[in-house]
Amino acid sequence: MNRRVTKAVFPVAGLGTRFLPATKSVPKEIMTLVDRPLIQYAIDEARAAGITEFIFVTSRGKNALEDYFDHAPELESSLKKSGKDELLKILKSTNMESGAIAYIRQHKAMGLGHAVWCARRLIGDEPFAVILPDDVIAADKPCLKQMVDAYASTGGSMVATMEVPSEKTSSYGILDGEANGGSLVSVRGMVEKPKVEGAPSNLAVIGRYILTPDVLETLNNQKSGTGGEIQLTDAIAAEITAGRRVHGLKFEGQRFDCGSKAGFLQATVSFALAREELQDEFAAYLREISPLIRAAE
Repeated sequence: MNRRVTKAVFPVAGLGTRFLPATKSVPKEIMTLVDRPLIQYAIDEARAAGITEFIFVTSRGKNALEDYFDHAPELESSLKKSGKDELLKILKSTNMESGAIAYIRQHKAMGLGHAVWCARRLIGDEPFAVILPDDVIAADKPCLKQMVDAYASTGGSMVATMEVPSEKTSSYGILDGEANGGSLVSVRGMVEKPKVEGAPSNLAVIGRYILTPDVLETLNNQKSGTGGEIQLTDAIAAEITAGRRVHGLKFEGQRFDCGSKAGFLQATVSFALAREELQDEFAAYLREISPLIRAAE
């Protein structure tokens, strides 16, 4: 029987330069889709998948991210006195109990593989998840929950994957694998940001992983790869070479790349339209400005 996945690593050390000047003082992960920060979507997805230990790999200037998960007794007291019970419930859902969350510093930007390696002592010898908050996935069944359920049967390591246009394969880690006729892909190899003509498929790795502790051993000796960084994709590919099982899961849901401005705006519109208290007014506004949209095109 495969061990349960109860730990998740959140690599949040990036500077968020694509969102300057906002990220000069506000961590990108605190930026909001409607009224919830990106990191809250990631935490909620992890909780739904049974994660109980949360490991953040951070860097200087991320204090606001740490404060976000702390208790706010004055604000809670104010909401309670005002009878704003629904807001109080929402506020308390953001709290993390003592001992459930840990913060590790990544002192140099050396890639995703290095960020995961920084958390090795807290991970220990257990399987663990990795969640990239930039990838927000809207799904009836949360993406990581889909992966955890599949992992119970497959074991090994697993990555979330989706098809991308062939001309965009150079922006992703790409799988070389064989589909089983369902949602699982048996992975033969992985290539980080291949040239379009050299891509083994159009199945891109998206920011959700379930990894065995063997990957950490591989990262101990991993050399710099694409972009001069230590790539997690390269470490997983080395696991395949060593004969260990790796699967891709073609998840159900819509992924938004909130690391880009266009993706962030698309997610904002989509999540706003999904909110019952906002959808009528917001949809009316979108219809109102549709001539401006057509003009811009």
